[in-house]
Amino acid sequence: MSDSKTTSAGLVCAPSDLRHVEDIVTRSGTSFARGMKILPPARRQGMFAVYAFCRLVDDIADGDTDHSDPIQALDVWRTRIAALYEGKTSDALDRVLLTTIERYHLRQEDFTAVIDGMAMDCGKPIVAPDEKTLDHYCDCVASAVGRLSSRIFGMGEPEGDRLAYHLGRALQLTNILRDLGEDARRGRLYLPSELLQRFSVPKEPSKALYAPELDGLCRIMAMRASDHFRAAERIMDQGAKEAVRPARIMAASYKVTLAALKKRGWHHPNAPLHVCSVRKKLGMLLAYFGVSV
Repeated sequence: MSDSKTTSAGLVCAPSDLRHVEDIVTRSGTSFARGMKILPPARRQGMFAVYAFCRLVDDIADGDTDHSDPIQALDVWRTRIAALYEGKTSDALDRVLLTTIERYHLRQEDFTAVIDGMAMDCGKPIVAPDEKTLDHYCDCVASAVGRLSSRIFGMGEPEGDRLAYHLGRALQLTNILRDLGEDARRGRLYLPSELLQRFSVPKEPSKALYAPELDGLCRIMAMRASDHFRAAERIMDQGAKEAVRPARIMAASYKVTLAALKKRGWHHPNAPLHVCSVRKKLGMLLAYFGVSV
């Protein structure tokens, strides 16, 4: 039996290529693979390919690879992505990505935007970016992934792009608010300089964590995240149930985290965050059936 055998249930790819991509996802230790089981095989395999790409470039940005020059390594990925849009592949992941790109009409600029976001995290740490830079960063590392994903999920344009815009920013702002301590240990501070100045919070990451007015600043950021969640929900309420289901489940999960952050506050941002697992699972279950919480 030929290794290139295909079935109508999944992507038209060699089974060994699909296994290779799935192995990348599995080795990452994320729950992503389990979450994508709700998708039909072809869409699930396409999402695995996009996730594998994101995982590999993120590892480069985080210094979790043996590349001596992360920027150069990311430039190699720019070249690989450009080659895909010329129909050229070099390995199993490339082949599955190319099939995904062709089947779901994924845009090259969204892949390169993800790489741009990773490049922003290389070299000198991001510290107190201005509002415009922070929004661009959120667009690259979160909303661009959403734009790729929405097409695989089956959303049309421009609804898919609008959902990616709002949900991506909601998720990334929640991440920023959750990871203040971890980011500070890496010398990073993703809070916007305009708000730091307004609330008299130092721009030095380690000092910002203990500023009396940090809580007020972070609650402003949390309100922005909530606004984006609400905008995303309005779009999802108008979309096809099956197409928006993965996004709705992800939103439900992150909203529980944001609620826990608001409850704990940011007077002691290194204090443990208690996320109610029952509430999280219930919210995700309701989201599966199309109910926003």
